Amino acid sequence: MNEPITYEGGCHCGAVRFQVKVEKHEATDCNCSICTKKGFLHLIVPAENFTLLQGENELTTYTFNTGIAKHIFCRVCGIHSFYRPRSHPDSFDVNVHCLDGEVEERFHIVPFDGRNWEQNIEQLRSDIP
Repeated sequence: MNEPITYEGGCHCGAVRFQVKVEKHEATDCNCSICTKKGFLHLIVPAENFTLLQGENELTTYTFNTGIAKHIFCRVCGIHSFYRPRSHPDSFDVNVHCLDGEVEERFHIVPFDGRNWEQNIEQLRSDIP
């Protein structure tokens, strides 16, 4: 897919809803401890391509290690629909699994060795706008 497409998505309970404009249908599957446990499939987009539609008051944030990444999630159902990643702190990282409909097959999935994050982060930064 070469044309930008706008998707909507949200958390499990529906309290949090967002819209994202996708210009490149490529997602990253990270094997680090938190991504593996959350089942996060990463779609990093510039901040201008992300709009929170509802639920700002239902969001809470978890940070660890350097504190740069802001792991945002719904305080009602606990789902991590999106967050501010350490690799791209001025962008949003959307969980492809939280997009409406069955759209995962539209994305090229690229594995990322997040267990060795420090050694591999430049690869991730060079692959995403």
